[in-house]
Amino acid sequence: MDPELRQALRDGEQLGTRYALQIPQAAASGRTGSRLGRRVGSSIDFQDYREYEPGDDLRFIDWGVYARTDRLTVKLFREEVTPHLDLVVDGSRSMSLEGSAKPRAAAQLAALLSTAAANAQCTRAVWLSGEGFHRLANDTHPASTWDGWELTSRRTVDQALEILGPKLRRLGVRVFLSDLLWPGQPLHTIRRLSDGAAALFVIQLLARDDATPPEHGNIRLVDSETDELTEVYVDASIARQYQDNLAQLQEAWNDACRQCGAHLTTLIAEDLESSLAELEAVQLLTPA
Repeated sequence: MDPELRQALRDGEQLGTRYALQIPQAAASGRTGSRLGRRVGSSIDFQDYREYEPGDDLRFIDWGVYARTDRLTVKLFREEVTPHLDLVVDGSRSMSLEGSAKPRAAAQLAALLSTAAANAQCTRAVWLSGEGFHRLANDTHPASTWDGWELTSRRTVDQALEILGPKLRRLGVRVFLSDLLWPGQPLHTIRRLSDGAAALFVIQLLARDDATPPEHGNIRLVDSETDELTEVYVDASIARQYQDNLAQLQEAWNDACRQCGAHLTTLIAEDLESSLAELEAVQLLTPA
């Protein structure tokens, strides 16, 4: 792995020690673990009584109640559960353009979120898009030990989803990290990522030049998927058109998130550390 990206993972891991992932109530149900869920289970936390039904575990019959009332009653306990984070990362080349602040910020942010999940006693998985989606090596360990962090795919996230989608945990917290700069179908993508989730957070990570292009001068554009070169002279009119197109794209993603109950936040790579309060505002992070 590139030494600069390895250092970004270390920095993100260190920054993540300040935070914990916020766990929505819906995430705290469904699996045995370290938190109490909403469903009946077998932890030591007593919840209620109900009438005995054939097939109930005889160990949970309250014989004291039976002696007093001559009725078979079983004790109910709250289920213990382990919350889970699925971090879904856009592994396309547009996330790691040469000279851009995005690749370092993406690595730092992913490491921060993974560390915050560990602080909240969450299990976690990191998924990268490429020829389909695959899990990052060592993703259950500290981010500084991850292997295979490469954002080099020529496929968009939509294309990767069609090949092989990530195996996302039901009722888990999901975070989708991408610049969202591809001609896709936002609603289709968000529906797939949010299906079965307790909560979905979409983080659009842009470089400053992505959000605010130069207002005049010649620039060379390189298609990150095809390497096609295009020379463009940017004047005030072209700059305004770009801003309008970006705003329309962001609004399409925002509409898709609203329809699916997801939360969209846009961060600027160069200002990452100073803008983390925005992730607190949408209740993704909380100070540890």
